[in-house]
Order: sequence, then structure tokens, then C-alpha cells
Amino acid sequence: MAAAGSSPTIVEYFGGEDGYRCGYCKNESGNLSHGMWAHSMTVQDYQDLIDRGWRRSGKYVYKPIMNQTCCPQYTIRCQALRFQTSKSHKKVLKKMLKFISKGDVSKAVSEEEPMDSHVEDAVSCGFVHRSESHVSEAELTPLNEDHTDRVEKEDEDKGETKEEVNVKKAELASLQIPGDKDAAVPGEPSSSTKTVHASPKPGKGADLSKPPCRKAKDIRKERKLQKLLQNQRCTLEGSPLQAEHQALLLQNSKSTANQPKSIEDFIFVPLPDDAPHKLEFTRFLCDSPLEAENPPNGPDCGYGSFHQQYWLDGKIIAVGVIDILPYCVSSVYLYYDPDYSFLSLGVYSALREIAFTRQLHEKAPDLCFYYMGFYIHSCPKMRYKGQYRPSDLLCPETYVWTPIEQCLPLLELSKYSRFNQDAKAVDEDGIKELGRVRVLHKRTIMPYSVYKKRRKGPSDEASVQQYASLVGQTCSERMLLFRS
Repeated sequence: MAAAGSSPTIVEYFGGEDGYRCGYCKNESGNLSHGMWAHSMTVQDYQDLIDRGWRRSGKYVYKPIMNQTCCPQYTIRCQALRFQTSKSHKKVLKKMLKFISKGDVSKAVSEEEPMDSHVEDAVSCGFVHRSESHVSEAELTPLNEDHTDRVEKEDEDKGETKEEVNVKKAELASLQIPGDKDAAVPGEPSSSTKTVHASPKPGKGADLSKPPCRKAKDIRKERKLQKLLQNQRCTLEGSPLQAEHQALLLQNSKSTANQPKSIEDFIFVPLPDDAPHKLEFTRFLCDSPLEAENPPNGPDCGYGSFHQQYWLDGKIIAVGVIDILPYCVSSVYLYYDPDYSFLSLGVYSALREIAFTRQLHEKAPDLCFYYMGFYIHSCPKMRYKGQYRPSDLLCPETYVWTPIEQCLPLLELSKYSRFNQDAKAVDEDGIKELGRVRVLHKRTIMPYSVYKKRRKGPSDEASVQQYASLVGQTCSERMLLFRS
């Protein structure tokens, strides 16, 4: 989707037989990858390359040699439109909200995610660097909430009226008393188990002979609904639509009450006028090999590489770099001020980028994924990326996306795995015609078949064949391979 007049992708391929130090397992020469230098690159070409396992660090674009490298790095993407906030994600979002709106600073130990340690273009500054972090903003679908999250109160119940009763989760619907102590097996019902309802002693738990207590906010919702129904009764008295309207009101009220909060409910919530802190964001294009494009059917900000700055009370506390591509927002890295690490900025920025992806999707329907760089299962500290669900991993042989839940059992058995279980499946974009690879030689663009005839000296066909097989037939016919 290169825009008219934009520069084509121009790359120099370096191969990648020499190993270098691994930032994950510290093996001195175990990290193996193919690499190329991008003089310029279109956003469509980079989108296609990361969908084949490539990743950029500045202008250097590299692809791990998956079946040889010490720590295989699998491309991971989050399905932003279906993203589900986990309990730990909600804690981070609530912590930020409390800090901005009330000035509260959590004294608990920060649940910060570990940093990626492999960085080629780390900028020298006073900020902590976080390569390929989960910097984010994104999504539009309601999120599923697990049962334990529904009873999570944190601050929701603070300031409630005295009619509220603090209720614990009903731990038991009945008390089970084994008739034979040898017959009780954990996790299995016993044939001799008797079920009895017993009233507890004072202060010893819920009285199961009485109906369970309810939260005050639920009682207030019910009263509000009753008032609505009463008002409807007055205005619709005698109308045949009365019953239908009442049923609809009841149904809507129930669905709203039971609907879990979306990521936007936490991030874009209105703040009080007297909020002690103000968090602002700015976004602007930054230097990158990616050529900026702004087609009419794309997002308002266009495609390309952007700095996303986080300003707190007029002070910049974090900078994230993201690539906005035709089908995704790709997180590159994040810098943040270590003085604000208590806000878990790595996690928070990732969630904001997921929310941002969802916003971009409204204008650019094809843009619906959030790419988090590489997932490294063999390094336990790097498994946190798999907690952003639902997510997919890229098969290193056929380049098809596979739900991470199906990949994890395979990775437990072997650190390198082919995820596509169809033994007959192949790389659909594998190189078929080497002669059609585009080459830039002496400022002239030509197919490799012509360049091969003009070339003097030893043959470079093996190197070009390797390059073409790694970038795929489509990119090899669109990008320009520089040959001196």
C-alpha cells in the first residue's frame, strides 16, 4: 500500500551465521539471527516482514534463526478488539486512576513486568529503557470478567452508606461432614458425606439459614429501577405497550449492571475538577526507516513511527515508540523515569497502546492488532507477554497465527516448535522465482535474472536465495535489495 511518490524499501542483507551474546540466557555466542539494514522501508513492507518473524531495532531489521538460536523468539500479537483485562491489569489501571484523581500512592511493591534486555539502539538518557515493552492503547469490545473480579471491591465500596453490609463471598452453600474419615478424598464427593445446614456461632461466618446480604450499591440500583418503572407506569398507564416497556427496562438494567468494565472505562474515565494530578499525552512522528504515509482511508495520524510522550503535571515521565502499520500498532520500546516506577508504567503504557489500537480501528477497520515484539518461553521472565489475552504466536515455519493456548504445551516440551499441526502445510509465500527478486545495482533497478548476467566476480546466488526465502516472494518483488 505504498503511497504514490513514496520511497521504495531499500535494504542491504547481511546473512547471519555468526552468533553473539544473548541478553536473555547470557550465552556468549548462542544468539543467532539474520539481519539487514533498512535505508528506507514502506509500512506495508514492514507489516509483511513482521508477519514473517522480522523485527526492527532502529534501522536494523533482524529475524532470529529459530531452530538454532539459544532462546527462540516468537512473534506475538494481541487481538486488541477482543482484549480482556486481567485482574493484575485492572490493579495497575486503578492504581494510576487513584494516583491522578486522589493523589494516592500505593505502598505495595510494584508489580512491574521485567524488561527486555536485548536492545541494539538504546538511547543514552536518565530513563529506564524497556525494549519492545507492552506500551499500549486500544479496543472496543466489552471484556470478560472472571468471577473473582466481580467480588473485588478495592475502592468501589469506600464511602458507601450505612445500609451497606460488607459481605464475604459465600464460601459454602452447605457444610459437608464426612461420615468416615478414611472415605474422604480431596476433590471427590464421598458416598458417606452428609449435607447439613448449620447456623454458625456468633462471629463465625454467614448464617446459611438466612438469605445472603447484598451490597448497598446493588440495593440502590434496584431502587432506581423501581422508580423508573413507577414513572413509566404513570406515563404509560392503560397503554398496551406498558408491559413491553417495563420488561425492556428491566432487561437493559440487568445487562448494564452485569457488564464488565472495558479498558476504556478505566483509562478514559472523567476526572474530578480538583484532581491533584494531570496526565497528558502527545504523539508525533519520529526518525525511523519507515516512510510516513497518510492515505485517506487510514487513521487520522497516518502510518509510520511515532513518539508517544506521557506528561505528568507538566513533566515528561515516559516516552514510548510505536509503529502504526496497516494492520497493527507495533510496540518498539519504552523509556520511563524510574522515580515513577511505582505506577507500573510498562504495564500501563501497554494497556494504553491497546486502547489506542481500538481507537485507530474506528477509522481504519483493518487495523485491529497490537504487536508486542517477541515472546520467549524459554526465558521465564519474558513470559509476561502471554498474559495479554487473547494472543497469537507466529508459526516459525509456515507463518500462520496460532492461539497461544495451543502453543504453550508444545513449548513446554521443546523450546523450538512448529505450531502449525498440519504436516503438509508449507510457507505459502515461499520463494518460487528467484529471477524476479528486485535488485538495486549502480542506481538501476532490475530483476535478479538481469543482474546475475551483468555481475562480475563470484556468484552471490546462495545469499540472494537465502534473503528471498526469509522475506518471502511478495516482499522480494517489491523491496529493493542493494548490491554493490
